[in-house]
Amino acid sequence: MDIYKRLKQNIDRQVWRLDKPRRSLFAQTVYLGTLGLVMVLPVVAGAYLGVWLDNLAGGYSMRWTLSLIVLGVVIGAVNVYLLIKD
Repeated sequence: MDIYKRLKQNIDRQVWRLDKPRRSLFAQTVYLGTLGLVMVLPVVAGAYLGVWLDNLAGGYSMRWTLSLIVLGVVIGAVNVYLLIKD
């Protein structure tokens, strides 16, 4: 009985998605721009913060910069995933 209820919910959700009006080209462009911004901002923030921390440490070091850029990529990817999921 539970399987039929889940199947009906899945079919209803798919029908709702098909009946949804399509977005305009401008709306799709804004959406893609938002995705790009959500991905790039954590990477750039990590790079700037990493450079600042490396300059405080003195000498030639890129440890913080590289670590925070990688962290920014991970955070950006999670942000994009969560935005697309909705």
